Amino acid sequence: MELDLNQVRELLLMFDQTSVTELNLKSGELELQLRKGEHLSSSSPPVVTAASPPAPPVLAPDSDPTPPPANRKTVDIAAPMVGTFYRAPAPDEPPFVEVGDRVTKGQVVCIIEAMKLMNEIEAEVNGQVVEILVQNAAPIEYGQPLMRILPN
Repeated sequence: MELDLNQVRELLLMFDQTSVTELNLKSGELELQLRKGEHLSSSSPPVVTAASPPAPPVLAPDSDPTPPPANRKTVDIAAPMVGTFYRAPAPDEPPFVEVGDRVTKGQVVCIIEAMKLMNEIEAEVNGQVVEILVQNAAPIEYGQPLMRILPN
């Protein structure tokens, strides 16, 4: 059984919305263990070793730091998993998107590295990037907002 990123995202969302506190899924080489409401013991390695303070938003040089008009709602691109946020496909390549760029639904906007796997994160709407909320190579949590898109 192979799960793609969207299936894992859906599974995590469904798990989060239920009263189930533990889920173990095994199929071939795939093994997934989910738990909530449990504190890790000192002998268990934590998933994320240190939390960092939220990074300031990245703004375009001539951009106005005021939020979009109240009648226009932005859409957050949230982290579907815990991992490390990367704005570019490689250190020597340009970022996928910058503040002010137009994106289309399904366009790759960043990468999250989780357990040595690079997971491409796609825009869920057409629109314009108005904020990038995480610094490159920063650790991120599940559900953490990464970017804000002003839909067209």
